Amino acid sequence: MGVIDGVTRDLLEKTEFLAIVTEGPDGPHVVGNWGEYLRRLGLEGDRMVFPAGYYRKTEENLERNARVQVLAASRSVDGSHGPGQGCLLHGNGTIINDGELVARVKAAFPWARGALVIDVDRAELQL
Repeated sequence: MGVIDGVTRDLLEKTEFLAIVTEGPDGPHVVGNWGEYLRRLGLEGDRMVFPAGYYRKTEENLERNARVQVLAASRSVDGSHGPGQGCLLHGNGTIINDGELVARVKAAFPWARGALVIDVDRAELQL
């Protein structure tokens, strides 16, 4: 059984926005992406793929330290205390700029310069 399954997968299929955190020399660096973008590219097992526009600092950070965290939430998914569930995903990320995956990303998002690929190795439910 994978890391992204059950409630976590349901949440990612309904979230509107995701916060993506990398570690830079000056501390955490946070960028965002739309849940719809993730869904358009599809979840592949425990791999998340996002279109990468600017993300220059994110790319620099990932070259030094591939660890990344992603925070997602949705009020459409029931949590342990009522409506609303969140999830903190941990994994390794990279930005790729060529290849078949990037061609697929650019076909869906012509403005993208590449793909942010995150391989998730742990998920913690929040709320």
